Amino acid sequence: MSPDPTDELRTLLDSRIVVLDGAMGTTIRGYELDEVAARGERFAANDKDLLNNGDILSLTQPQVIEDIHTRFLKAGSDIVETNTFSATTISQSEFFVEDPRETGGRKDPEFFQEILENRFLQDLQRDINLESARLARAAADRVAEETGVKRYVAGAIGPLTVSLSNSPDADDAAFRVVTFDQVKQAYRQQTEALLEGGCDILMVETIFDSLNAKAALVAIQELRDEQGRGLPVIISAAVGLGGETMISAQKVAALWNAVRHVHPIAIGLNCSLGPDTMRPFLTELASAETYVSCYPNAGLPNPLAPTGFDLEPKDMAEYLGEFAEAGLLNLAGGCCGNTPDHIAAIAEAVKRHAPRSVPTLADPTTAVPA
Repeated sequence: MSPDPTDELRTLLDSRIVVLDGAMGTTIRGYELDEVAARGERFAANDKDLLNNGDILSLTQPQVIEDIHTRFLKAGSDIVETNTFSATTISQSEFFVEDPRETGGRKDPEFFQEILENRFLQDLQRDINLESARLARAAADRVAEETGVKRYVAGAIGPLTVSLSNSPDADDAAFRVVTFDQVKQAYRQQTEALLEGGCDILMVETIFDSLNAKAALVAIQELRDEQGRGLPVIISAAVGLGGETMISAQKVAALWNAVRHVHPIAIGLNCSLGPDTMRPFLTELASAETYVSCYPNAGLPNPLAPTGFDLEPKDMAEYLGEFAEAGLLNLAGGCCGNTPDHIAAIAEAVKRHAPRSVPTLADPTTAVPA
């Protein structure tokens, strides 16, 4: 387990804009892997297709994942995220367990309790998270040694494939497929393995459902308390055109007020519909008493574009450079559609600008540490 890097991260964030990495999924597609390569020997006999399960590539194609981390680091990333966006028992069950709806049943808390207790899925999520953290750690440490610039690993904690905020049953608004405690347990398992694998930071990201994120943050806080150590957390939401999380519809300011008690080292926005639509909501976060992160999609999806998204490296550099010039950023990077070339362009664009100044509250007794 890595030592607590909170103080040195704050020192770094006060000195310059810190660069995140880009899109793992987009970059994986450049390796042109097929279903056989994705399955490897371990999952060769699986009943369901696994090519779209990018997280298992940490187990079946580890050299590809480590190479991607290395490319982002050499492009200028200070922080790389682990290949664990869907590495929970709940999310991995989509690829390994028969959907009861296909035989007239339904997904409900009883079904997901079996998922949480499924030994195969428990071992799988642990293996993915441990190996993904170790791959990112190895790449970060190697590039740090080569360049003399310290690099950090953030454990990627994604939004899940289920919602705590909304019911999928139009006739029963109170019904939920899963309980808060079940979601918290799934995130707890993932977080423990990420930390054991050597992550410096935990990143609760691409928040569509703020209640799901709340469950992840409770799990993290429990680990903080049990271990008696600091644990830097970045919280990042995906928002729609009105600045609301896309399932729970919680606005950016409300989300910050709901999570500020966790004392995240950064709050921010990622994914969404591209940097142009993200800007006003990033401005809304300017009053947050902590650092602000931003890693947008490279515009809207476009199947005819080389990366599957419209914006090229120069375009992303222009947007993020303008955000930095406006004093909106402490951390900058890219989400879907952003390759190592995009990150290199973003890193070059933001390096000439000072980081955003973190405001403090007038009443120091209620201030959230930066």
